[in-house]
Amino acid sequence: MPTIEVWSLWVHIAAGVVAIIAGAGALVTKKGGQRHRQAGKLFLTAMGVVVGTVFVLLALDPTSFRIILTLVAVFSGYLAFSGYRVLSRKRPAATPQRLDWITAGGVVLACLGLGVWGIVWIVSGNSFGLVMLVFGGIGVTFGTIDIRSFQEETSSEWLVSHLQRMIAAFIATISAVSAVNLTPVLGILAWLWPTIVGTPLIYYWSKEHSME
Repeated sequence: MPTIEVWSLWVHIAAGVVAIIAGAGALVTKKGGQRHRQAGKLFLTAMGVVVGTVFVLLALDPTSFRIILTLVAVFSGYLAFSGYRVLSRKRPAATPQRLDWITAGGVVLACLGLGVWGIVWIVSGNSFGLVMLVFGGIGVTFGTIDIRSFQEETSSEWLVSHLQRMIAAFIATISAVSAVNLTPVLGILAWLWPTIVGTPLIYYWSKEHSME
């Protein structure tokens, strides 16, 4: 009989594959269309499963590698969640809810810890600390922006915010898959290449949509 860890791992992998396929589908379909919304909801659901199962895997085998993957999963899951929540605040009268504040504060703390841990590793001579510092810095940046914008965000900003967070969550998911499969070949670049490639695309698409 497969163990709980084996089942959790397979569910985690399956959810990650679904998230990648759904995320790609949301990117290539017409924004605001039915297929785009369906793909987005499937992506969000799959990311929820990814985050949930990674905590199970961590509890069963709390290694440093799984702790890092858990923090990255929290970071990517928050990006997807906050990207979805932006849609609920696109009306001028809409205000952030308690859940928005809790999740934003939580991801800032988690990613701050990841970044500090990365600095410690860098100082001790472990180059992988750079990966932790990059992901931690991105998470703290997005979480801080959300906290600061909860009382300031206007209805005209919701589309760019939604776009940035969903694409960033997709990039983080690609990063996790790449890290698990390509680290023996590419080293820390297996973690960072999706961010290197994806960040200019986020900037380009944000500029395009901010002009609409």
